[in-house]
Amino acid sequence: MITPAAIVAAASSAALVILGLALILTVWRVVAGPTLPDRILALDMLTGISIGLIAVIAVKTGFSLYIDIAISLGLVGFLATVAFARFVLSRGNFKSPAPPAKAGAKRRHAGGKK
Repeated sequence: MITPAAIVAAASSAALVILGLALILTVWRVVAGPTLPDRILALDMLTGISIGLIAVIAVKTGFSLYIDIAISLGLVGFLATVAFARFVLSRGNFKSPAPPAKAGAKRRHAGGKK
């Protein structure tokens, strides 16, 4: 019969592997992100993944102080994301996709005859 401790050990090991893979992919998005908002979103995701890793380590080791560290990291990560978002908005670097222009719109606006 499988003991509950063995199930928790296997699940926490699997969670560490999955979160480690997610961490690697998110770091790649921070480095290769095409725009600043993409990088900010990836940094926020890194915070969430780190909180998950800390929580899994807390469950695996049974040391409950890690939960307090994860909560503190969540608060700091939220404040950092808000600060980055305000920075992007004040800088005016956020580009929303423009609607596609109609074929004859340029000619009409330039003063040309149809």
